Amino acid sequence: YTGNSLSSKATNFYIRLREQYRPRRIRAVFVLESPPTSGWYFYNPQGRVSEPLFRAMMRLLPYGPVTKEEGLRAFRMAGFYLVNATYTPMNGFRSGALRDRKILGNYRNLVADLRKRIGGKRTPIVLVKRNICTLLEPRLVADGFRVINRGQRVPFPSHGWQHTFHQRVASILRTV
Repeated sequence: YTGNSLSSKATNFYIRLREQYRPRRIRAVFVLESPPTSGWYFYNPQGRVSEPLFRAMMRLLPYGPVTKEEGLRAFRMAGFYLVNATYTPMNGFRSGALRDRKILGNYRNLVADLRKRIGGKRTPIVLVKRNICTLLEPRLVADGFRVINRGQRVPFPSHGWQHTFHQRVASILRTV
């Protein structure tokens, strides 16, 4: 995995953190845009349980973790896995068009990452964030991946979208 404009050293840092929590048997893969510029990377066990994405993902589990490390282990045990479309933080870009170009420019890396990590194209994939749903669903489906959104856009769980995120993800996961 080479990333698109982020140094391979930084990309590898994110991948190493993520890989510590890859389930043996993956129930569903969540594809999000990118790690945030804030450093609150989902798979960083030193983070806080109050991080918006982490808190939203923990609602998919039957209990609330006390520490982020505990939550990441429980997420793995539930068979959930999260990857990013790119490992270049996109929330620093004001232009949606530029973000989209960067994401599409990294598409081949994303596909290679998915093929290597998820154990086959039949593994259910849930796309999160409007631009990720719009840009990647038709491409991933055309490449034979099992995107289970089926046209449902899942918003990122912040700025008032937490409830909608949880409702849509719960509905989508019922299909697997």
